[in-house]
Amino acid sequence: MTKAGYHHGDLRRTIVTAAVAAIGESGLDGWSLRELARRAGVSHAAPAYHFGDKAGVLTAIAAEGFGLLADALEAAETDFLAAGVAYVGFAVHHPVHFSVMFQPALYRQDDEALQAAEIRAAEVLRKGSVAVPGAAARPADATLAAWSIAHGFASLWISGALRMPPDADPVEAARPVLRTLIAR
Repeated sequence: MTKAGYHHGDLRRTIVTAAVAAIGESGLDGWSLRELARRAGVSHAAPAYHFGDKAGVLTAIAAEGFGLLADALEAAETDFLAAGVAYVGFAVHHPVHFSVMFQPALYRQDDEALQAAEIRAAEVLRKGSVAVPGAAARPADATLAAWSIAHGFASLWISGALRMPPDADPVEAARPVLRTLIAR
């Protein structure tokens, strides 16, 4: 390995990107740290040095995912429909992150960066759920209902369980479903 080939500038970012690609291609069980090193063009020890093990890499993916989710929710308008549509859009465009984020047994839940990103995403989602009927009386229930319907739709879409035309736009397909929660 040449000296120029070893230095990537941001090797952590390179390895996370390689992990997302590997998981997208082979699933959560079909990759290894050695595979990430090969993809990144570094020694097989480099991923272990930066992340420790697979759980460390998955922790970084989950933390990045919660940050990306929070960004998507913040970019939406401040109502449930916009937040729900943004949530579905995030899930469809970042299916690997989405998959890892909601399997906490895969990663280190006590990681500070992960916890901060998760709290940020939850707070933005909570703000979007205030438009749900009954939110003022039971805000925690309204947030859980809003999250559940957006997450459920996104999960069904990603898994292929929804029978939609091949050219259907998941965000537009989600809009009327999400609207039913706030149209009561």
